[in-house]
Amino acid sequence: MKVGIVLYPTFGGSGVVATELGNELAKKGHEVHFITYKEPVRLNMFQKNIYYHEVSLTDYPLFEFQPYETLLASKIVDVIKYEKLDLLHVHYAIPHASAAYMAQQILKAQDIKIPFITTLHGTDITLVGKDPSFEPVITFCINNSNAVTSVSESLKKDTYAHFKVDKEITVIPNFIHTVPQIPHVNPNVRRCYAQDDERILIHISNFRKVKRIDDVMKIFDLVHKEIPSRLLLVGDGPERAIAEKMCRDLDLCGSVRFVGKVRNTQEVLEFGDLFLLPSQTESFGLAALEAMAVGVPVVSSNTGGIPEVNIQGYSGYLSDVGNVEDMAKNAVKILKDPKVLNQFKQNALERSKVFTFDKIIPKYEQLYKQVLSESKN
Repeated sequence: MKVGIVLYPTFGGSGVVATELGNELAKKGHEVHFITYKEPVRLNMFQKNIYYHEVSLTDYPLFEFQPYETLLASKIVDVIKYEKLDLLHVHYAIPHASAAYMAQQILKAQDIKIPFITTLHGTDITLVGKDPSFEPVITFCINNSNAVTSVSESLKKDTYAHFKVDKEITVIPNFIHTVPQIPHVNPNVRRCYAQDDERILIHISNFRKVKRIDDVMKIFDLVHKEIPSRLLLVGDGPERAIAEKMCRDLDLCGSVRFVGKVRNTQEVLEFGDLFLLPSQTESFGLAALEAMAVGVPVVSSNTGGIPEVNIQGYSGYLSDVGNVEDMAKNAVKILKDPKVLNQFKQNALERSKVFTFDKIIPKYEQLYKQVLSESKN
């Protein structure tokens, strides 16, 4: 198949998943064309069957804001016509689904049929989508997609709750590369982050308010008082300044390290003993799954799709949003006894294997075949 993938090319979960999906489809012999405004951060351009088409932004003085949706639709039309694509798969509803629908109608007028699939990833429904100004467009585009998927049962329920959607939504969870066993880390490299007797806690996000970075700091402060430990904060965003201020106010600056944005998070996660994810909402919790895939247990909130990934008392613990005392207590419970920690590490790795590429990618391939078959009728 020749598949077009439209995505946000950033470090966010939807962009990472869409890029990894394309990489894996290409390995299986499908021709994959990425369409977006810059090269995705996880894209392997030096791979057979991978193509990248950049949406060029204009600088026309009439426009106060760039008409990206229109430019994207035009680029989609161009790629489909000249690369002879069979199918379009758009990730994140705004504005990709509406651009896909516009492109589909333009091509229909030229006697070219192209079905498109919309994958819902989270904040396009649970945050941005709740804005009344977006609702009519999102509802229309979901209902007029040839197929719709969501990354969790929780997100599927939210979509039906917040929008007048009559389209069937298929749940296909996010996926991950796992390792056969918990990695053996180089102790000399680990000492760059922590002493041998210290535990390493990690948080990875885009540092938006929904990630509750202040809770990460409060949890670590409580844990640090009971267990020698360090905190690695990976990523960047608007709430970083809050974390930096809390470091100073809580006198934790010597034990907290801001790593910044990292292209390959596994290189950092391998050193972790525990992952913190106290988010206000998560449609799935890809960062937690990435941690579990290298044997790092998770202490998280119990919101959204996280309970579908992190299993209470097995791969980690779940607490109510904002209950930092309970999260800290659970963290200490895991970290204080080496035998308990090792068991949780093994459990986390085993749990992650439910979401491996070889289990999830065929679900997308089957959906592609189904949509193509239906579009020919």
